[in-house]
Amino acid sequence: MWKAILCGAGASLAAAFSFAQVPTSPAVELANLREDVRLLSQRLGELGLRVEELERENEALKKSISGLNQSSYVTVAQLNAATAELERAIKTGDAATAERAAAQVKELGRQTNAAIDSLAKGFATRPTAQTSFTEDYPKEGVSYTVQKGDSLAVISRKTGASVRDIINANKISDPSKIQVGQTLFIPGGK
Repeated sequence: MWKAILCGAGASLAAAFSFAQVPTSPAVELANLREDVRLLSQRLGELGLRVEELERENEALKKSISGLNQSSYVTVAQLNAATAELERAIKTGDAATAERAAAQVKELGRQTNAAIDSLAKGFATRPTAQTSFTEDYPKEGVSYTVQKGDSLAVISRKTGASVRDIINANKISDPSKIQVGQTLFIPGGK
């Protein structure tokens, strides 16, 4: 019985050992390293594009608030102080102070509304993401790997496919977010 167990264990150990020491040729190792470097380069390109995209978004946000100067912002403390002054004037019966405080509260309210409207306009100009796609594009085509500087319009010109067909075939909800190294199907492309 012990002999059978040892023979079985020995065979399992030998099989595991031979599997773990599969010899790889230098050519295979070199190919693996090249693929690793290619994948790292692709990821680096994707990160570079993401950084560029974030920088563009940051600049757009800066531009959207550049029209607002510091004096157009109203703090809660300013609003509370004006309200407290108005309440004091009303309690003491001082009409002139009450009118001045009421005007100040009204002006602070106007500034607050202007700031809110400006922010709302900035959000209103953002494009909406496409969420539905059609299947009315050519089913024959080619693969295309996105290169640095490519946009869907550039890829369309290079391949002869329409931007709409590329978007639908690849289900791209935000055309500004294609990434270097990304592989796209180009319907009817050349």
